[in-house]
Amino acid sequence: MHITHKKKIVLGVTGGIAAYKAAELLRLLIKAGAEVRVVMTPAACEFVQPLTFQALSGHRVYIDIFDAEAESAMDHIELARWADLMVVAPASADFIAKMRQGYGDNLLLTLCLAEKKSIAIAPAMNQQMYANSATQENLTALAERGTLIWGPDAGEQACGDVGLGRMLEAEALLQLINTHFQPGKLTGRQVLITAGPTREAIDPVRYISNHSSGKMGYALAQAATQAGANVTLVSGPVNLAPPSGVERVSVNSAVEMCDAVMDRVSDADIFIACAAVADYRVAQQSEQKIKKTSDQMQLSLIRNPDIVSIVTALDNPPFTLGFAAETENVEKYAADKLSRKKLDMIAANQVGNPETGFGTDSNEVLLLWEDGKQILPLASKPEIARQLIDILADRYVKIN
Repeated sequence: MHITHKKKIVLGVTGGIAAYKAAELLRLLIKAGAEVRVVMTPAACEFVQPLTFQALSGHRVYIDIFDAEAESAMDHIELARWADLMVVAPASADFIAKMRQGYGDNLLLTLCLAEKKSIAIAPAMNQQMYANSATQENLTALAERGTLIWGPDAGEQACGDVGLGRMLEAEALLQLINTHFQPGKLTGRQVLITAGPTREAIDPVRYISNHSSGKMGYALAQAATQAGANVTLVSGPVNLAPPSGVERVSVNSAVEMCDAVMDRVSDADIFIACAAVADYRVAQQSEQKIKKTSDQMQLSLIRNPDIVSIVTALDNPPFTLGFAAETENVEKYAADKLSRKKLDMIAANQVGNPETGFGTDSNEVLLLWEDGKQILPLASKPEIARQLIDILADRYVKIN
């Protein structure tokens, strides 16, 4: 019997060229035995006729809040109570913005406001619209509230552009729906994650740091939580809110991060070292602001603790995933780090690329372990995190 058999799903369709993919998703869900009701926005009807979805589902399509043919004046409340899961695919930039602000000016938006269970959205838009800071802020805010963000994918778009913004294919969305209804692969596991940069003070005003935004680490925290784990996130200074259900421990320096990790690592089943920890700190931090008195200034630096090496050297270390941000020879340097630091897995990516690495909203990762490797092609960081956690969970179960 299929995982989605008898599951009650509301499929929301918004206005966009990717609306045609929703028809294929509906077909796959019906074939899997799911009970599906389709809700379309008025804009979606300009791309695909409601009759298409009615024929595939065998049920009337819901469009208008003020529908004289509706069985109840409160259809949006009844549908919200009925559904086990709501999936909005495609979710346009306009819909995402309105959903974030709590708008209710169409039936689908009112359903989102009334829904008490899970809501998943599959973004679909032009790559420039997706990259726009307003869209990214909207997606971040929705994720923090517990909305599942599925995708987008990278590739050629209807307008001819190439980049992130394509809606995930129907088969991929069906897989995500199946995963949602499965018990999480990390249910009951304790996962400890480090994220963001560290700041190594020079004086009360200045510090040494790096370009890490923390986005990858926070996406991993969210993905691990969705996989059922209890997650503690030790975070350097970033402009991000912790995902719902994640305990955040805020630190500044590498020494503070090391102390926070060592205080908690004995309870961890899995340790993910995603933070960009400064290798060095100032040997003598000035208690007062250093004045500009000459054309040159020399700083004496000393090594910071190597947190991941300290963890893997423990008598009973947790399953440990390390990260390697490289500018060249990515696989060679990552393989060396995997062996040298006794990691169970390592995730390597090339920084300096406009589409990957520090500060970007997308990533491309090479995963290595003792007897294998896998490339996670360019995708949004939440999608990369979801794939990475899925692979990590499988490796963890195999080893343990």
